[in-house]
Amino acid sequence: IERAVIDSSKDVGTHYTVSYQLRKTLGYEDPAQFEAYGRMLREQFDRYIEVNPRLTKEIVSSVHTVTDPGRLCDMIASLLTVNIREKQRILELTSLKNRFEYLYQLIEKEIELLNIEKGLKDKVKQQMEKTQKEYFLNEQLKAISSELGKSRGVMSDTDEIREKLRCLHLPEEVLQKALKEVSRLEQMPPTSPEVTVLRNYLDWILALPWSEKSDDRKDFSEAEKILNENHAGLTEVKERILEYLAVCRLAKKIRGPILCLAGPPGVGKTSLGQSIATALGRKFARISLGGVRDEAEIKGHRRTYVGSMPGKIIQGMRKAGVKNPVILLDEVDKMSADFRGDPSAALLEVLDPEQNHSFNDHYLELDYDLSEVMFICTANIVHAIPKPLKDRMEVISIAGYSDEEKKEIAKNFLLKKVRSENGLSSSHVQISDATLMEIIKHYTREAGLRNLSREISKIYRKVARKVLEQNPEKKKACFRINMKNLSDYIGKPKFRRRVKASSSLVGVSMGLAWTEAGGEILTTEVCLLEGKGRVTLTGQLGDVMKESAQTALSCIRSRWKDLKIEKDFHETIDVHVHVPEGAIPKDGPSAGITIATALASALTEKPVDNDVAMTGEITLRGNVLPIGGLKEKALAAYGAGIRTIIIPEENVRDLDDIHEDVRNNLNFCPVSTIDEVFQVAIPSLGLHKKASSTKNNRKKRPLKRS
Repeated sequence: IERAVIDSSKDVGTHYTVSYQLRKTLGYEDPAQFEAYGRMLREQFDRYIEVNPRLTKEIVSSVHTVTDPGRLCDMIASLLTVNIREKQRILELTSLKNRFEYLYQLIEKEIELLNIEKGLKDKVKQQMEKTQKEYFLNEQLKAISSELGKSRGVMSDTDEIREKLRCLHLPEEVLQKALKEVSRLEQMPPTSPEVTVLRNYLDWILALPWSEKSDDRKDFSEAEKILNENHAGLTEVKERILEYLAVCRLAKKIRGPILCLAGPPGVGKTSLGQSIATALGRKFARISLGGVRDEAEIKGHRRTYVGSMPGKIIQGMRKAGVKNPVILLDEVDKMSADFRGDPSAALLEVLDPEQNHSFNDHYLELDYDLSEVMFICTANIVHAIPKPLKDRMEVISIAGYSDEEKKEIAKNFLLKKVRSENGLSSSHVQISDATLMEIIKHYTREAGLRNLSREISKIYRKVARKVLEQNPEKKKACFRINMKNLSDYIGKPKFRRRVKASSSLVGVSMGLAWTEAGGEILTTEVCLLEGKGRVTLTGQLGDVMKESAQTALSCIRSRWKDLKIEKDFHETIDVHVHVPEGAIPKDGPSAGITIATALASALTEKPVDNDVAMTGEITLRGNVLPIGGLKEKALAAYGAGIRTIIIPEENVRDLDDIHEDVRNNLNFCPVSTIDEVFQVAIPSLGLHKKASSTKNNRKKRPLKRS
């Protein structure tokens, strides 16, 4: 009706009273000019109505009926979908000319915005399905914000990623690469399939530990206490860990060592890795390499492949969460190669101290520092590890346990662990030492402790059932397991322990062999038959053992005078060499002197001492060559009740690796020729050359016999 400016206001309770001054509209002096302004404004408003679906045609007709210029401006301004500030400004303009000009520009601006909005709606509508209304509205908002270049006050996903990247203290190269990928992500259409690939890539960069580290435990006594609580024996491994802690205290930064724990299954290699991490105070991650055939599983897949992801090493680092964890590479000797590459070759970059500070994963395509990681590898067979890979490792051999060691470990560790797993207490069941030894000798045949743990678990499971059947409240139910009732819990004995023969026999010698499961006793038998000099080898012998047998026979023939046998015995006698248990394949370069001794005994009809076992390879000239696996072989002989072992002279240096209890109860006779072997094993031959033996302190002395 009229324009007015409020001077003051007063609250009288039920309403407000104000004092005001009227403001007259200026500019009615030139009617022709405002008639032209009115036409232009009506035409502009008609264009606005066409692009604004919110206004109806009836409104257009009502606008055309207004003739007063001021009234026309006010009506059109009230119909515009602009904010309240714009309308207030129009209200304050008392100059009719200024009001026409400002309103004309405002309508022009709104028409332009509505045209842009309409174009964006059409563009988004083509990309989205009609039923996805919520998604459509969100995309429309994004498109409008992008087109207008205005921020809505909410940080976008890419801005959040940039902020996180800057907070990670990344290396400059990594940061620049990541920021470049973020920029690519911004420019991609939301429906592009590459958006997911790129987002996953950035998530991996954000999740990896680039600078986070854990502090090493510097307390020697605490670390040693943790190792001793979790594992019995294993002195060499524990000393190596304590040496590493000592170097950590003296040196500011050292490269992570690469240890390889080699030994039979069940001796505690994998669990030792966890104990080492606990002793060092570091995070632990385990990576199983058994059966890995693809190089990409180690170094990752290229991002061009569908479903690509980083390799096991980078996955292990993400799992650990720090850049200096303990990573256990389990079963490193069981990798294989095929047309997809050689994973053992890919591990070279991981385990090489000169290269792993810049390990490059195919997925990340960035250098990642692995130099502070402590890698621990486990293997059953050392010679199955490729030589270039083995060269990067520090191999620590973990042999099997003697029966006494198994008993002590069972008493101090296994019984408590299995009892807790089965929900029992020490008052529910008691197992005597003699019963434990019976289980070890006649229910298990292994170098480690897995089967022993299973047999003990059988006992506790049956006890748990009886406790609930006889006393549901579990108050005073105690079961004593002894030699008499042991079979009621775990059945009849499963194995017959291989022991030495009760008496000395002709043509029978005891050999020592190394297997993946530890040491074994191999009896070698020789039988002489009338014939034409044929040699028969049975017992599933491998090529190496067959060659050892041929070499041993030729060596015996060359010593026919010393042995006092016929020179041409090979023309009238057939020789049959047999190693019992023919269903089990046997091979290895340490059976030469065993076969030669059995042949000499059979040809001379002199018995081989039943208390003597031997290991060593032989040459045609009768020299004895060194062997491997002496520790495991000594344990096998000790368990079989044998107390004298013939070993090659060059293996004397390996005696320190044998457990002290075993070493103190065995006589080790080092020999360099086959004649010395005969003097010890077949004393009735009466050979003049004397052999020597060592026991614990390695001092040579004449072999004592009862």
